[in-house]
Amino acid sequence: MAPKYAPSLRSRLAPILLILQTGFFIIAALCFEYKQFIRLDREAFIDFYPEFQDVNVMLILGFGFLFTFPVRYGFSGYGFNLLVAVIATQWALILNGINSWYNTKIRIDLKSIINAELCAMSALISIGAVLGKTNQVQLILIALLEVTGFILNQWLLLTLLKVRPLNSIMLLFVFGSLFGLMLTWILHRKTQEKRFEKEKFDNKSGLFSMLGTLFLWMFWPSFNSILVDENHKLRAVCNTYLALAVSAVTAAALAVLSSPRGKLNPIQMQSSILSGGVTVSVSMSVVEHPWEAMALGFTAAVISAVGFRYLKSLMLIAYECHDTCAVLSTYGLPGLLGWLVQLILQIKNSDDHTVVLRFVVFHMCALFITISVSLLTGILTAFLLKWKFWRTPQNNKCFDDQAFWEVSSNTSKPKKK
Repeated sequence: MAPKYAPSLRSRLAPILLILQTGFFIIAALCFEYKQFIRLDREAFIDFYPEFQDVNVMLILGFGFLFTFPVRYGFSGYGFNLLVAVIATQWALILNGINSWYNTKIRIDLKSIINAELCAMSALISIGAVLGKTNQVQLILIALLEVTGFILNQWLLLTLLKVRPLNSIMLLFVFGSLFGLMLTWILHRKTQEKRFEKEKFDNKSGLFSMLGTLFLWMFWPSFNSILVDENHKLRAVCNTYLALAVSAVTAAALAVLSSPRGKLNPIQMQSSILSGGVTVSVSMSVVEHPWEAMALGFTAAVISAVGFRYLKSLMLIAYECHDTCAVLSTYGLPGLLGWLVQLILQIKNSDDHTVVLRFVVFHMCALFITISVSLLTGILTAFLLKWKFWRTPQNNKCFDDQAFWEVSSNTSKPKKK
């Protein structure tokens, strides 16, 4: 019989948090400095800050509310998301600036923080695959190791293949989803072949989770355009909006068609509504026409909806891979679709066969390196998390706030009159 209470993390969580934050503070004191402010930059700052806030809203409110759909996991879904986001961002700031350690200090400005937050987003995608089945200490380790792996992948793409920085960082969806799949595959629990006892949602938790999807949907155009140069920013915003709009309509239609009762499934819709934005994120450098963005939104929604309905259960039955938030169909497959579209449109728009052949080789190598690094780092991280020292929650404590938070148990019964 499982113990009544989950094992305490007092001796693990608090020391790790304090040691990490002290280390970050020391590095910041020795190596961080603000970029010199010039009066001419004031207008650029005013223009950039709203987009910076939009990305913050996506990371904290969007993903935070998105992870609250389990009925008894609201505090953990939102609170752990914030914890992972801020730790991963600080660690990414340090790693992104490691090249400048030898010559000068790490320059901190809004763009450097945005780059760090984009690296942190890959970790937030991955924890969706193991949502409800891990504790805070394990999530912190995931954040640190995945951000390290993702920045390593960026460095390989930029150094070996000379990939554009924007194209390399937007592979975060493919990287994060595959990393998460490796985690949930290796950490699979033999006693849970279908679903966990508390892995369910009700009207209240589903509403909060849908609110997170709406935040992500609203601010995704800013996310896609924030690192794009001024000449192509408007096109990136418009293409993203059109793709998101079409994917939302298509997701609603497919949710009704695939339901035995002909009703909308909110969790399935959440998986498909954002797929158009993910696909455009990866391929926006070559999407030039509105109809192309709309076609991408439609195709991505179809792939994501079908993947959620059938692939998620198939992965669980065939490979014992329990993907809580369906990150493969929500981010992985649309990200791979965006990579394929980028390859096809680049070939279509180029007349020089030598340039085309070189692009194809380098484009395929970029995907191969990304997949290899994500799978390898995911496997290494998962085996580290299997160590009993981290006190993985028991099956009956998964998807339950009471294992980690001081919350009301709601067990008191009303007195009879």
